[in-house]
Amino acid sequence: MTTHRVNRLLSALAVTAVGMMALAGCAPGSASASSSSSDAKHIVIGADDGNEQYWTILKGKLKAEGIDLEVRTLNDGVQLNQGVQDGALDANLFQHLIFLSQFNVKNGGTLVPVGATAVYPLALYSEKYHDVKDLPAGATVAVPNNPTNLARALLNLQKAGLLTLKDGGSALATPGDVLTSSITLKPVDANQTVTALKDGSAQAAVVNNTQAQKGGLGDDLIVFKENLDDPQLAPYINVFVTRADKKDDPRWAKLVEAYHSPEVEAAVTALNQKNLKFQTSWTAAKLGEELTSLQTALKAKG
Repeated sequence: MTTHRVNRLLSALAVTAVGMMALAGCAPGSASASSSSSDAKHIVIGADDGNEQYWTILKGKLKAEGIDLEVRTLNDGVQLNQGVQDGALDANLFQHLIFLSQFNVKNGGTLVPVGATAVYPLALYSEKYHDVKDLPAGATVAVPNNPTNLARALLNLQKAGLLTLKDGGSALATPGDVLTSSITLKPVDANQTVTALKDGSAQAAVVNNTQAQKGGLGDDLIVFKENLDDPQLAPYINVFVTRADKKDDPRWAKLVEAYHSPEVEAAVTALNQKNLKFQTSWTAAKLGEELTSLQTALKAKG
């Protein structure tokens, strides 16, 4: 799964023994995943979608730079992060900053972003109504119930004019922060947002890009969509991640540059049906500042 599927991983809150066995030597596509590479010409990166076409293109780009990129596929976000933390992986690509901040705070992690990829939408869909203004008072709206996407969904619905949040809300908002609302929220597992829409238990649903594609929801069913240039979406920028003591490795600049080559970006764009916004202006330093801010807020919230 690529970064556009990161939301599937947000329910992972602990590393299981079975998962760590996979990381130690049984990960798909890897004969031995016991340690990262100490070779300056070799990068071992963890991802959730290592078989997608853009990885093949990216490998070719880096090969021309004298770097051998090895991609190891894991299907659990905590494992992907723990693998970098423990040194089994050099880096990973699957998550946005808010997920990274939650991992670090919950697990005492020292992971940092070294480059940005893109922001992916979290849109409001309806099969019955064609405009957000058409939603009747009290309409049931399904929202993903994991903390990260739930907060983002609340911000989305606030921008759509359907509710208001205390102090304008944030990436840590919860239903308890809702001050006024013209709708009824229905928190469900992210995988069930499309189901709630299709079985009629919700008149609208906030659905992430991956689930919308899997559920056959076309852009014609979107009744409200975020502006992906909105600065408030900074916590949702997807990033390349490594351990803090490796952040100055010169390989990362080459990795990020290769990712943002026209050929790789074209493949990622096609994979996501053009529903993304690449983030090329965010330096590692700026991403680090955003991460620190998020982690400070999380710790303060307890």
